[in-house]
Amino acid sequence: MRVIDKTPLQNDKGEIGLLKRAQGTLKYGFSWYPELEAQKGIIAQLDRTIEKSFVLIRNLTLPGSDIVVPIILVGIAGVYVIHVTSLTGVYEARGDQWGTSNNGRFTPSSINLMTRIARLAKVLQVYLDRQGITLPAPIEPVLIASSPAMHIDSTRPLVRVVMSDAVKQFAASLLQARPVMRPDLVYDLADRIVDPRPKTEQPPQPATPVQTPQAEAPAAQPPSRAQAIFKASQEAQPFNPSDLSFAFDENAAPAQGNVPQNLLEPNPSQALPRPAQQPALSVSKGRGMSAMQWIVLAGMVIVECCVMAGFGYFIFLGNR
Repeated sequence: MRVIDKTPLQNDKGEIGLLKRAQGTLKYGFSWYPELEAQKGIIAQLDRTIEKSFVLIRNLTLPGSDIVVPIILVGIAGVYVIHVTSLTGVYEARGDQWGTSNNGRFTPSSINLMTRIARLAKVLQVYLDRQGITLPAPIEPVLIASSPAMHIDSTRPLVRVVMSDAVKQFAASLLQARPVMRPDLVYDLADRIVDPRPKTEQPPQPATPVQTPQAEAPAAQPPSRAQAIFKASQEAQPFNPSDLSFAFDENAAPAQGNVPQNLLEPNPSQALPRPAQQPALSVSKGRGMSAMQWIVLAGMVIVECCVMAGFGYFIFLGNR
């Protein structure tokens, strides 16, 4: 499996330093870094099962926006948007509802992962549509639990739910699914997702040969699967990031039901817009963080600075 890692704030070695971690925490929330670590374990499991005919794009920021899609998996079976959560505890997924379960009592969560992941799949669909790419199958949203300490009771959930002990079975199901794309188209589609291409010119058509009255006109050839997928690439308008605002219209509804207002709250793996008087793709740093969270973050920075100062002091004593 080919992995394209576009995680923001990390260095060339795939590491995120202290300052970058603090910056990411301020922008995406406290669960941002734990979810990045959880992604690594899930990606390693998928890589052991999935063949080379799949491409995984990690934490792609859509061009011209602040929208970060956690995992995009492109393969012969289709396209999947995957969110890996590091939560623990007992949760319930009822259609487009998401919340905790305690002694059979359902409490909606402040962040609805069902509608959030479904909307991420929708925004990726809009992103591809604006490039003139027609997929052979709808994009499927998937939620994967990374921790064995998390249990999810599902009742016809809006998105596909995969428990931590079923990741291998999920990967195997992708290999057994009916192919809808050739492997070469998988790589081409992944490249277009990472690097959207501008409008291309229509190639010149060969001259039509002169036919005699006795000759029969050749039968029209059906379009190939590649032409079906990228048939509108020559006719599409140039990609405009502002078009992605359609996917975040608070009045828009996903495939099943309306999206609740709490979807507009911050998420560690993506940055969604404010509902009013803000640009559709804008992000405010530190949005949604309470005073206690700021105090905890400041304490973490102070402790780390003390540790660094201590190391410097010991190094100074050793050089005397």
